[in-house]
Amino acid sequence: MKVRVDPERCQGHTLCAMIAPKAFQLDDIDGHSSAVSEDVPADQEEQVREAAHSCPERAIQLL
Repeated sequence: MKVRVDPERCQGHTLCAMIAPKAFQLDDIDGHSSAVSEDVPADQEEQVREAAHSCPERAIQLL
C-alpha cells in the first residue's frame, strides 16, 4: 500500500500523526502533515487506513 497527503487539503488537524505516528510527520511551522514514506510497511497499514478515514479534510490518499 502507498500513502500520500494532499498538501492543498491538509489543514493541520494532526489526527493522522496521533493515530499513525510512524507513518506521518508534521511540519514544525504550520503542523501540516506529510507521509514519512510513500510505501507503508505491512505492520502499519491498519493504522494508516484508520488515519485516512479519520482525516476531516480527506487529505490522505491510499493507493
